[in-house]
Formats: sequence, C-alpha cells, structure tokens
Amino acid sequence: MRISVVDVGSNTVRLVVADAADGVPLPVHTAKWRLRLSEQITPGGPVPEQAVGQLVDAVAEASRAATRWGAADPPAFATAVVRNAPNRREVLRTVRARTGVDLCTLPGEVEAELTFLGARRWMGWRSGPLALLDIGGGTLEVAFGRGRLPDFVASLPLGARRLTHEFFEDEDPPSPERVRALRRKVRHQLRDVAARIRWEGPRTAVATSRTFQQLGRLCGAAPGRHGPFEDRQMRRSELREAITRLAALPAAERAHLPGISAPRAAQSLAGAVVGHTAMKLTGIKAVTLCPWAIREGVLLRHIEDGPSWWAEVARRSEEAAPPDPVPLRIAATSG
Repeated sequence: MRISVVDVGSNTVRLVVADAADGVPLPVHTAKWRLRLSEQITPGGPVPEQAVGQLVDAVAEASRAATRWGAADPPAFATAVVRNAPNRREVLRTVRARTGVDLCTLPGEVEAELTFLGARRWMGWRSGPLALLDIGGGTLEVAFGRGRLPDFVASLPLGARRLTHEFFEDEDPPSPERVRALRRKVRHQLRDVAARIRWEGPRTAVATSRTFQQLGRLCGAAPGRHGPFEDRQMRRSELREAITRLAALPAAERAHLPGISAPRAAQSLAGAVVGHTAMKLTGIKAVTLCPWAIREGVLLRHIEDGPSWWAEVARRSEEAAPPDPVPLRIAATSG
C-alpha cells in the first residue's frame, strides 16, 4: 500500500509518497516546487492572483506525480502562509476546482499535534516525556506529551518570515537594538507557554522544521547527505553563538555560511533568536534535530486511523474559514 501527502509551506510545495505496508511511512518518492509564497504575500494580506495560479500548477503536478507512484488522492494541507490570508476560503476553492485536490488549512494546534506524533514515533518511547519546538514561516509550534499524542500544544505568531518582515525588513544587517526588540517580543509571547514546559519537566526535547535543520548545520550538526539516522544535536550555547555570527552579516552573506540556504538566509537570524529564546525560557539546554515532522504525522494518522479522519479535518477547516472580503478572480492556468 502506498500513501502520499502534499504540504504547502511558506517557501515550497512538497510531495511525499511512502510505502505503508508495515505501518511505517517509508518514503519512495519526494518532490518539491519552490514557490516562495511568503515573498509574494505581505503579512495579513491576501494571496495574490499570480501566486494562486502558481499554487494551482504545483498542486496539480504533485497530484499527478502521486498517482504515477500509486498513491492517488493525497491529503493536502497549507500552513500559516495560506491559513492567515483573508481570502483563504477562495484560494482553497480555486485549488479544489482546478486540481481536484481538497487542499485545506490546519489550525496551528493541529499542526503541533501532528508534528508531535511524527517526532514521537521517530524518537521512540525511550525518549520519555517529550517537548517539541517547530519554527515555520508564520508560526512557532510548541508541544509536550508523555504518550502518542501531546498533552499540551500551542501555536504562536512567532514564525521566522513573519518576524523578519516585522523587525528586519528595512535593516540588513539589523542593528543590535532591533535584535533586542525582537527578543523582547518573543519573550513576552512565550512567557506562559514556556512556564508550562518548565513545569512539565521534559526528559527529551526535539526540534523540527527546515529552520532548525539549517541552524543545526550552522552549529556543527552533520550535513543532510549523511542520512536521516545520523544523531544530530544542537546546544543552546551553540545557537547563541550562531546569533552573533548571523547578526553581523547581511542576508546575502549569510547564505555562504554552513547550512544556510539562499532562500532562507534573510529569515535565519529571526529563526535563531526565536529558537534560542524558546530554549532559554523553557530551560532546554539541547535539542535533538528530528527529521520527522508534520508530513510524517499526517501519514501516520492516515495509516492508523484511515482516510476518514482527514475528511473530518478538511470539513472543519472549511467551516472555520472566514468569508472572503473581496472575490478573487483567477486567470486560467495550466493546472
């Protein structure tokens, strides 16, 4: 049996096709389309027509690829970049009409729950009480739990791209005052959530997302070519030193540092500040960089609970979407 998932993130659309015969989603094919939606959407603004057309094309290609690999009708979700757009309902309807794929947006708390499930399965039960940190383009997800699913989740508007736009858009590199202002905001937003994590006292802490993976590489973790089973750790003290390195450079020069890709160079500093502040406030001294995250969580739920659970998620997402303030007119595309 093969299953698949399509993930529409702030920078890329990703497809994962996996074998699931033994109850474990083992990837057999992956693909990505780099749309950089976050660069086309101002925070709080609508998804523009051109970006919707690009999204339609990418999702259509992903759906066709999934079918070729024997995993038709993939569950598909979009993260905060679409979820926070005022015209998200019309965007989802347009994708569905042009591609036949029921793209939906997940509440941040559901994203945190699914990411925790993926991390839990990767780390195993010996990890004990587990804390999770995940930095996306628009939000920071935090979770804690002792079992298969988390006991506590939070989704905060502390994404790397969002904060870069808010604090660093007109300064490159930013002044020390801007960096301190960002840190103050993160501390304020995280205060209550961090207190809960400290009180729970996790035995193990994991970090997921491309932001953390790239920061981990900057801090000395093994490169991706060594494979997913390489043990990758990142200490809080190392991340603090990385902030100093990133803050001293403009975005174009950060892209030459180990692990920092050009598309994410501008937001790498904000991501590092969020990650370090979260670790400090929660009392976490080191994290394990986990290769499984939300996509694997979706695949695991699909294996264990069947396709009906995703249909319910999609229905609730559609009902929760606010009405669009202005109708969206999309030009014909090749999707």
